[in-house]
Amino acid sequence: MARLTAHTRRIVMAAATAVVLTGGVAAAVFLGSDTSANGPGPALAHSSATGKSDDKPGHASGKPGSSASGDDSAPDGSDGSADATGPAAPPGAAGISEVIDHETESGGKSVSITIDDGPSPVWTPKILAVLKQYDVKATFCMIGPQAKANPGMVKQIVAAGHRLCDHTVSHDEAMNKKPVAYQSSEVLDAQKMIEDAADGAKVQYFRAPGGAFTPDNRRIAASHGMRPLGWNVDTKDWKQPGTATIVKTVKQELKNGPIVLFHDGGGDRAQTVAALKEVLPWLAQQGYVFSFPAI
Repeated sequence: MARLTAHTRRIVMAAATAVVLTGGVAAAVFLGSDTSANGPGPALAHSSATGKSDDKPGHASGKPGSSASGDDSAPDGSDGSADATGPAAPPGAAGISEVIDHETESGGKSVSITIDDGPSPVWTPKILAVLKQYDVKATFCMIGPQAKANPGMVKQIVAAGHRLCDHTVSHDEAMNKKPVAYQSSEVLDAQKMIEDAADGAKVQYFRAPGGAFTPDNRRIAASHGMRPLGWNVDTKDWKQPGTATIVKTVKQELKNGPIVLFHDGGGDRAQTVAALKEVLPWLAQQGYVFSFPAI
C-alpha cells in the first residue's frame, strides 16, 4: 500500500505478504485479514500524510485532474493525464471508453451510489436492505478475494439488480507506479474472481484504489469491458467520523458531481448504514433520481 503512516483503521489486523513471480515480474499480493466485526477480509491501510485513504484522496479542488499531493492520482479518481476525465473519448476494443467516468447514465438531476471494498458478510446485507427499502440500485466495487470468499453475497447483489465493479486484487494504492504486467494482473485477476463468484454476471466498471489510474490500467480495463469509474462525492465514511458528518459531507459535496462514494468493507460500517438511511430519502426529497454511472 502506498505511503503507510501511523494512521490506520481502529481494527485488529493480521497480514502477510506473498510474492508471486509472473513472467519475471514480482507481484505483491496483499493477504491481510480484518478481524473486526466485518469478518475475514483485507485489512486496508490508510494514509493521512496527503489526505488520502484506501479509495479516497482528499478533494484538493473538486476538479478532475487536480492533486494536492502532487502524485499521479487526483482527488476524484482521475490519473491527471490529459485525457483522464471528460465525456469525449473513442471507445476501446470492447466498445468501452477509457475515460474515467464522473457522470450518470441518466444525466440531469441524478446521482449514483457506489459502494467499495466488499463484499462483507456483515455489512453488505445491511446496506442491501437499506437500498431495497428506498428502491435504489447501486454499484458495488469489489475486491477480488472478498468476492471469491463471499460468492453468495455477490450473487445476492446481482439478483437485486445492482451492478459490479472491479476494485483490484490487493487494493494497492501504488499500482500506478508498478509495471504494466502487475497492473494487468491486479485488474484482470480481480475481474475473473468477481465474475466467477457472480456465476458469469459481467463486471461493468473498474475503480483503481486510491485513484491510482494510469493510461495503461484504464486501457486494460476498457478493453475487457470495464469503464474506469471515478467519484465526485467522497463521504470519508471509512474514518467513521459519525453519521451526521457523513450525511453533511454528501450534502456539501454534491455540487462536485453525481458519483457518491461509500464503503461496505474494511471495517465497522454501522455509520455508513445509518447515513444511507438519511441520505437516500433526502436525495429523493430534493428531486434527485438514482442512476447507474455511465458506461
